[in-house]
Amino acid sequence: MTPDAVYLIATYGVVPFWLLLAIFPYARFTQLLVHSALVPLVIGCVYTFYIAAATFMEARPDGAGFSSLAALMIFFQMPEAALAGWVHYLVFDLFVGAWEVRDAQRRGMSLFLVLPCLLLTFLAGPVGLLLYLVLRALTGKGGWRLDPA
Repeated sequence: MTPDAVYLIATYGVVPFWLLLAIFPYARFTQLLVHSALVPLVIGCVYTFYIAAATFMEARPDGAGFSSLAALMIFFQMPEAALAGWVHYLVFDLFVGAWEVRDAQRRGMSLFLVLPCLLLTFLAGPVGLLLYLVLRALTGKGGWRLDPA
């Protein structure tokens, strides 16, 4: 399977899980699929394969690596490395979105307030997390600490 095909499968493949978080966040099947380690494990395996493929590739461009921004930019010119980076975003953003939903439920926050946070976490991970933490502080539902209520 080509990196382009895996990119499309991974990109569109996470959308149903985001929809489950937004529409059925507390349903049993959402708990089994999204709030468990199942999806991160599958996506993590894809990530591991492609980061290893890019790291140990024989035709790796000169200067590619993690030692500097310039080296990282060269590294991410390889499709396998760019795909690994993208999958990294996908798995961690979904993990953060699932945490936001669980944390909001524990704190008694309205799902209605969390939905914009989920959308932003899906589109721009840290911005969505920041919004969630700000809303949590503004509503008096836990402030800035990340530990459970």
